[in-house]
Amino acid sequence: MTRRFDSIVERGTRSVARRTGRRAFLARLGAWLVGAAAWPLLPIARARAQTPPAPGADGDAGVTISPLVPNEAIEGPEGDPTRCEYWRYCAIDGSLCSCCGGTATACPPGTEVTPVTWVGTCRNPADGKHYLVSYNDCCGRSLCGRCVCNRNEGERPEYHWYRNNDINWCAGSVSTVYNCSIAVVIGEASEAQPER
Repeated sequence: MTRRFDSIVERGTRSVARRTGRRAFLARLGAWLVGAAAWPLLPIARARAQTPPAPGADGDAGVTISPLVPNEAIEGPEGDPTRCEYWRYCAIDGSLCSCCGGTATACPPGTEVTPVTWVGTCRNPADGKHYLVSYNDCCGRSLCGRCVCNRNEGERPEYHWYRNNDINWCAGSVSTVYNCSIAVVIGEASEAQPER
């Protein structure tokens, strides 16, 4: 029995050795090792590795982005967050989360915020200052379809992907299904920033 097994293994090994070389094997092994090492560096892999958000006090799993500038400090008579003309929406493209069960800065329950974003510079008419606004898509439920806005002030061609609002930013999330978009003020723009 042992002799027969040895004979089968020997024939198989010799057959593989005739068809392949050591260099080809090492090249394939090296490519596989480099690919396996680079896999966790992909943005989609990082988004999947995040822990899911903890439910809020009322049981919803809505996610709020933590801004660098308190959003309450700059809200006021500058507009209605459920309308496309609201000052923060100067570079938005999509349904407003404020009309879809969320707010201007928080995703609706049952959706998750994307880890990737596009950025715009919008002027607040209440204080006359320019602010950097991060636009994040909320993903995980079907398209809301209410309050659809397409403001392209300062939009750049798609080779400037971080300034283009036509990309499906849900590609970096666990779910690629788009629901709506939020606009979070992340800081005051410097004087050198061009108006968007």
